[in-house]
Amino acid sequence: MDTYKLALDTGGTFTDVILVRSRGGALWTTKTPSTPHDPSEAFITGVRKMLDHADVAPEALELVFHGSTVATNAVLEGKGATTGMIVTRGTKYVLEIGRHNIPRAANPFSWIKPARPVPPYRIMEVPERMSVDGSVLQALDEAACREAARRLLAIGVESIAIVFLHSYANPAHERRAAELVREEFPDVPVSISSEVLPVFREYERAMVTVLNAFIQPVVSRYIGKLENGLRTDGVGAPLLIMKSNGGLVTPGMVDRQAINLALSGPAAGAIAAAYVGRLTNHLNVVSIDIGGTSADVCLIREGRPGTTSDGEIGSYPLQTPIVDITSIGAGGGSIAAVTGQGSLIVGPQSAGAAPGPACYGQGGQYPTVTDANLVLGRIPDHLLGGEFKLYPELARKAIHDRIAKPLGIDVVRAAEGILQIVNNNMVGALRLVSVEKGHDPRQFALMAFGGAGPLMGGELAALLGTPTMIVPRFPGIMCALGLQATDLRNDYVQTCVQRAGRFDLAAMEGVFVKLTAEADAHLSASGVAAERRRFQRLADLRYVMQGFELTVEFRGAALTQASVDRLTADFHELHKQLYTFSRPEAPVEITTLRLRAIGLVDKIELPRIATAEGAARAVSAGNRPVHFAELGFVETPVYERTALRAGQVVAGPAIVDQLDATTVVFPGHRARVEEFGDLVVQLGR
Repeated sequence: MDTYKLALDTGGTFTDVILVRSRGGALWTTKTPSTPHDPSEAFITGVRKMLDHADVAPEALELVFHGSTVATNAVLEGKGATTGMIVTRGTKYVLEIGRHNIPRAANPFSWIKPARPVPPYRIMEVPERMSVDGSVLQALDEAACREAARRLLAIGVESIAIVFLHSYANPAHERRAAELVREEFPDVPVSISSEVLPVFREYERAMVTVLNAFIQPVVSRYIGKLENGLRTDGVGAPLLIMKSNGGLVTPGMVDRQAINLALSGPAAGAIAAAYVGRLTNHLNVVSIDIGGTSADVCLIREGRPGTTSDGEIGSYPLQTPIVDITSIGAGGGSIAAVTGQGSLIVGPQSAGAAPGPACYGQGGQYPTVTDANLVLGRIPDHLLGGEFKLYPELARKAIHDRIAKPLGIDVVRAAEGILQIVNNNMVGALRLVSVEKGHDPRQFALMAFGGAGPLMGGELAALLGTPTMIVPRFPGIMCALGLQATDLRNDYVQTCVQRAGRFDLAAMEGVFVKLTAEADAHLSASGVAAERRRFQRLADLRYVMQGFELTVEFRGAALTQASVDRLTADFHELHKQLYTFSRPEAPVEITTLRLRAIGLVDKIELPRIATAEGAARAVSAGNRPVHFAELGFVETPVYERTALRAGQVVAGPAIVDQLDATTVVFPGHRARVEEFGDLVVQLGR
């Protein structure tokens, strides 16, 4: 019997679904509206819809992949569990103090420090103390620990985080405290920092551990609903979840480290962009995933998305390994408004899936980017191949009443203004990951995907200065595709400070051996055969007296003086790329060792499309009036994406419609259809 792999990615507006036959490469795609009140409903609906669409039995599924925004939304919306903390006596206000830095875009005179997820009254101190080298300075007061747990439960705490000083060097006290809390209250989730993030810097470690405790009950309930729903429908295939680092993980690991799902969906999009980049022979790509609520930007260099351990979620630091993605509140559902000063703004507020843009006809009264594109003729009067009807008259009314009339301009000019503003917002994010990190956009291709990406991509590429834009074959379901193009992956980390000129190779090797044993056990428990396991060693380095580090990968498997010398040389080179200078003569120290553990999973193999016979220029399916700034409304040829053949060329101005997105080929641009169905658009000559 043929077996299949199913992937579902839940976004703010739609849940994307892709099914692939394990042998032969046949695939099916579909979308279903997301259900923000309970995202598991859209997941189960998507499973059923796809199985019915492809006429596949539930027991034929081999694997089910999933990317979700549940963890992200719980943090950003503050809808996690009521969380308490148990900390070392004297460290109660670590979260409140935080850091001195002010967000880059904030006004330093009016910025107010955001509320912490755990206020001081829900933080209990207990006597205990570890030294920086892991030696015990003061034993854990077990009676005080039990009393702290009782007091927290008495004030309504639903989850507990335990963060002790220097527990990364010796986790014994944290582990014992967790045992004591579980003895008192076995049903209360407990997160300890030495498991979630065993690194130095108390504020960052405490914040990540608290966020893990904050969302863990929410994520666990959600994953439980998914597993129960699958089993109820007769699906016995294992469920694998996308992590923020671009790898997959089993539900068992999610229970312990829920915070690793914080950027699940966007990470899948970056993985898919790297995959499509390799298919089109573009290893250097700047990707932009424009959905209904946000735009996620990632720089992909030499076929690999950038990663970082210095990220953020909302206003909180997130120092777990994540795909280096910049997100802004700009998407198809971003709401346009006129301020009291008479200025036009777009976003970050979004109409979301419900009620959605005005043109959805679901009660939305506010004009959005989608409404502007509909008024300008750039999208048809339906989505999902006719399954989802749009109402142009509602879009025109919303833009007229709330934008055009207050500004004293016509509807078309107002719609143009909405798109110009949102485009410039997005280009700012694109420059942030490219120009501001030492990369020349002219040496990269822009890959535009998401439901709105291909609509905006041509203008974004022109503004950014990149000569090439790529529109994947399935732009609206790229995150779901990315789930089918990655591996199991978990990251292990341990602070192990190595002073300049005194690197202890034996101590470093001991840490790597310990981390590798943990990783090996996890991969074994996940059913990964020994020959399909891969391990990569990395380290965080800095110049002496610096307050930040750069993560660099070791070359080669053996830890030798030569490999450490190569590591420091790579650090100097990376520092120069990022900051325009390096100091090869300056002493360098290592602060943290990292291990990336990978369990290889069979990847999707996209089928090639048919090759064109005869004329290279594609034939349109008809025309529709489309507005372009320099031309006004033009009768523009419309092409069906599924009818295009490899080798054909679509010259702008043109529209390419498909189930999950619409591509605008702007005047002067030329799109060539590649062998796997991707469009490679050349700007100008």
